[in-house]
Amino acid sequence: MINELLLIGSVLVIFGAVLLGYKFFGKTGLYCISAIATILANIEVVILINAFGMEQTLGNVLFAATFLVTDILSECEGKKEANKAVWIGVFSSLFFLLLSQSWRLYIPSENDLIHSSVESVFSNTPRMIISSLAVYAISQLFDVWLYHKWWAFTEKKFGDKRKFLWLRNNGSTLISQILNTLLFTLLAFWGQYDAKTIISIFLSSYVIYIFTSILDTPAVYLARKMHDKRVLKYK
Repeated sequence: MINELLLIGSVLVIFGAVLLGYKFFGKTGLYCISAIATILANIEVVILINAFGMEQTLGNVLFAATFLVTDILSECEGKKEANKAVWIGVFSSLFFLLLSQSWRLYIPSENDLIHSSVESVFSNTPRMIISSLAVYAISQLFDVWLYHKWWAFTEKKFGDKRKFLWLRNNGSTLISQILNTLLFTLLAFWGQYDAKTIISIFLSSYVIYIFTSILDTPAVYLARKMHDKRVLKYK
């Protein structure tokens, strides 16, 4: 039960941090969260846990938070700003990949206690991050594109730009997360685990993304409310 409680708590804390970042720092806060989340998720994703009756990797909630970030930016700041967050995440992951691999090149002191642990953790990092980079860029850019396609469709169909936020939010995220989950699971874990485990990871990851997508919809509404208040305040 501890794993389930920790996962639920992490959703509340991480999504809450996204909203606080936007409230106090605007789009800059979201860019920072996007960078931090992509780096930490690439470390967490190597850890396998059991929760809610499924075997799954950590990192799913942090990856889900990056979709929340781009949806808030799409809704409140525009398509260009949402795509900028994606490329910030890619740059951050590349920088982290280069830096973390350089740690492994150092010859440790005879008094060193953690080099073997660093080697163990980051020996799989290159494959994870390279897989993540490719999948992250593809799925996130697709998510931003689809968000605005849904938006154009509902605005044209119903003549209202603000309505149906829940549709463009979930319609883009749930579809792009299938692409994200399938590509990442195959690229990152093929050959490391048997087919049964890979299928389990794929299914459990997507189930989590379904729930996080539904849960992030109120967060996008709250972010838009914050944005509207800020706009009115400075008019």
